[in-house]
Amino acid sequence: MNLSSIRKPSPAKRDVLFITLVGLFLTSLVLGNVIGTTKFITIFELELPGWLQEITPSLVMDGSLYVMSIPVGLIAYPFTFLVTDMISELFGRKKAQMVVWVGFFMNIYMLILMTAANWFPNTYGVSGGLELFDGVYEFMVANTVSSMIAYLVAQSVDVRLFHFWKRLTKGKYLWLRNNGSTMFSQLVDSTAILSILYFTGNLGDNVVGIGALIILILNSYWYKVFFAAFDTPFVYLAVWFFKEYDEDPEGHSLYGEEKG
Repeated sequence: MNLSSIRKPSPAKRDVLFITLVGLFLTSLVLGNVIGTTKFITIFELELPGWLQEITPSLVMDGSLYVMSIPVGLIAYPFTFLVTDMISELFGRKKAQMVVWVGFFMNIYMLILMTAANWFPNTYGVSGGLELFDGVYEFMVANTVSSMIAYLVAQSVDVRLFHFWKRLTKGKYLWLRNNGSTMFSQLVDSTAILSILYFTGNLGDNVVGIGALIILILNSYWYKVFFAAFDTPFVYLAVWFFKEYDEDPEGHSLYGEEKG
């Protein structure tokens, strides 16, 4: 099978593309909620000059190094915004919003299953990682409940902003709607989820005070901003590759003539 045959659309191929995008969305979403804030990881370290060290909060400093630290669950989460942007571009706002709602109810489903598993009594002498399960469950409940609220708001904002910019520019400037919608909605997401975790006592002992919370929000947000800017060429490539699959009912096509 060559590239031209893959690019040639059919109802079955459209279904495969849509299901694949939804699968990527749900996998990233669920994984991010399960591992959540169980671990904070260092993305990079940067040597700061003396004058900047004095005004940089100690929470993100290691000696003279600035440390870009984010929750491990955040690695997967930006992919959800990438996927909803692609679904919005290729399949329209209603399908993108539908996927957001499916993700919301899948989180509830996961929470019910994990709660049921936690409720059933342990078979002593058989379980190989009871303490590990208990730890993951404890973190997962707090992360899932808080992220469900932040997720539903942020993703809905993302979908609506994406189509606001698409209508305003009549289908042009994909980079604007991709970045403009994602960067604002992810600020909403970072602020909401970390604030909820902070006020419910589900962040580390070193996160004390609103100042420390703001630092974590900014760290998480800058990572998402970088990811949004980095993924723009890949969004263009994917939309170009699958441009014949475009079934957006609004009729604005990024490539070629607008559909009537």
